[in-house]
Amino acid sequence: MSQTAIVFDLDGTLIHSAPDMHVAINHALERVGRPALELSQVISFIGNGVEKLVERSLDATGGCSSDVTTRTLRHFMTYYSQNTTTFTKPYDGVIDCLNRLKAAGIPMAICTNKPTGPARQICDALGIGGYFDIISGAEDGQPKKPDAAPLLRCITALGFTEKDVIYVGDSAVDYQTATNAGVAFKLFSGGYLNAPIPELPVTDRFDDWSRYELKTSR
Repeated sequence: MSQTAIVFDLDGTLIHSAPDMHVAINHALERVGRPALELSQVISFIGNGVEKLVERSLDATGGCSSDVTTRTLRHFMTYYSQNTTTFTKPYDGVIDCLNRLKAAGIPMAICTNKPTGPARQICDALGIGGYFDIISGAEDGQPKKPDAAPLLRCITALGFTEKDVIYVGDSAVDYQTATNAGVAFKLFSGGYLNAPIPELPVTDRFDDWSRYELKTSR
């Protein structure tokens, strides 16, 4: 297949969602008697799914046991599911970029470690859900990124193979996911990059969605 499809990460790539997650995790921490965290701390904990966000937040505020982790996760999900887009918004230039890609006939999908339900809810609320043929999120009992399985499953559902896809993300988790899956990677460097990744060619990184280009080094 000669046509290229694009799969995007969601949090920190297409949308700035950390402010709502920050409020939700601080609500959950308060419910279990823990102090609040700064936004920058919460951003540094994003990337491996909500379970890891909760575990890291508890570790930073006094440690965690299975019982307190379960309770904190429940408080977080209850609050967050009702407050997903209070402060969350697409990054500047994202919607214009999606319009350009759609006009060019490029198939698009989302592969995220956020649970599928909230991911779809957020995309629809922000008016971007209709751009994507597939919105694939974390599922109970299934591996999460950086395991290659979620991305490969998303690519298969899209009707493509890994050699015909670009994965666009903002983090070391996303870079490793693409590497594990054998998929070309492009970095949005204006997101939540919290760990170093190898130096990428200039065509494989960007910090402004108005300058996004399809071409990669591969």
